[in-house]
Amino acid sequence: MTRLILHDQAAGLRNMTLFQETDSARVFTIAGGAARIGKTSVVVNLATALAQNGQRVLLIDENPCHNSICTSLGLQARFDLLHVIHKDKRLDQVLLQGPENIIILSAMRGIHALNKLNPLEQDWLIKSFAELTGSVDIVLIDTAMTGTTHVLPLSLASEQVMIVISGSAASLTGAYVLIKIMSQEYSKQHFLILVNKVDSETESLSIYQNLYKVARQYLSVTLEYIGYIQSDEKLRSSTQLCKPVLEAFPASQAALCFKHLARNVLRSSCPDKYNGGIDNFMQRLIRTSHLSMANFMV
Repeated sequence: MTRLILHDQAAGLRNMTLFQETDSARVFTIAGGAARIGKTSVVVNLATALAQNGQRVLLIDENPCHNSICTSLGLQARFDLLHVIHKDKRLDQVLLQGPENIIILSAMRGIHALNKLNPLEQDWLIKSFAELTGSVDIVLIDTAMTGTTHVLPLSLASEQVMIVISGSAASLTGAYVLIKIMSQEYSKQHFLILVNKVDSETESLSIYQNLYKVARQYLSVTLEYIGYIQSDEKLRSSTQLCKPVLEAFPASQAALCFKHLARNVLRSSCPDKYNGGIDNFMQRLIRTSHLSMANFMV
């Protein structure tokens, strides 16, 4: 039976305390129910809010250059994960410094090459990521929204999956299909739901309930409402300025929504908690890298 979760503050504080006491990073894959849902903006601004909360954040970007995290921040990535795989560069030479306490890894070409690595290349990559253990608290993965997306292996390798939806039919349908595939084919049962581009919390809860009711009828999953982002002209302006809205307009309604979202993320339940550091995540990702959304019918 599908379960609806809204946040209990005391339980949330207990989760946050446990989160702060562990040495391993929590890994979140951010997926979109449809294209143009504002997913990359969510990733950048959530990372900024988490960094302002004292978290050290690694952003892994699967998007092509024109839709990438770096482009949205006015940065240029000269090297990417594939350079690490080929031993042309060390991982620390590929990482870009973003705003606040955020580092960014451009990874589209590298992620798409993972299923072709030989054992020696796999070991090299896992050891490279082991160097980040202890220096990163949270990993946010921005998945691509194209036919070649690796959202499935990225989600299965992550501890938590956050699905960004809006009120559009395409967004809700896409989110449902993604949840259905991961739950029925790969036993992923817990999903965080963020509602973007709405005018109020009331509207966001109504949209969330629409998805929840369908999932409850047909799937055995737990959906956890993690928050909403209000439509805000300041958010669009900050995007044009290539800055997070929390830096450009910290008092805006969108900035307040992201601050609240960051607190909810830190307090969110994590039933799929994995032991180990970021190298363990990369090991899991290599194992799941052969999976493709192209194998399934919507």
